[in-house]
Amino acid sequence: MKMRRIDHIVLTVNDLEESMRFYHEVFDMPVIKQQTTDQVITLRCGHQLIRLQKADRPTKLKAPHPTTGSADLCLVAGDKLEDIIHHLRSYYVDVIEGPVVKHGSEGEMTSLYIHDPDNNLVEIAVYKNK
Repeated sequence: MKMRRIDHIVLTVNDLEESMRFYHEVFDMPVIKQQTTDQVITLRCGHQLIRLQKADRPTKLKAPHPTTGSADLCLVAGDKLEDIIHHLRSYYVDVIEGPVVKHGSEGEMTSLYIHDPDNNLVEIAVYKNK
């Protein structure tokens, strides 16, 4: 079996509304209302989705021990690094590291690191020459 791509990820959060506002406002991810319920909020990130859930979501279809603040994800941005830094500052989001040169799935990139409201580590990357 050959995998082609990641379709979506699910982040476990403490407060659905707070996390939805963060990802929607700071990263301009639209909320997919047709896939959003009282238990799950779905946001579009490029061709993939990010779903937000609370740890006590009543379903068998989740990790055995969903924990807030345990995710580490990388988002690829299409803006200039200076603009991203200014944008984050305008939302009072602290950069905890960066800019630093890293390597991702498409080669060399420059990254900034922040924490979301649940302390998940979010890497914001800009690819060199892309």
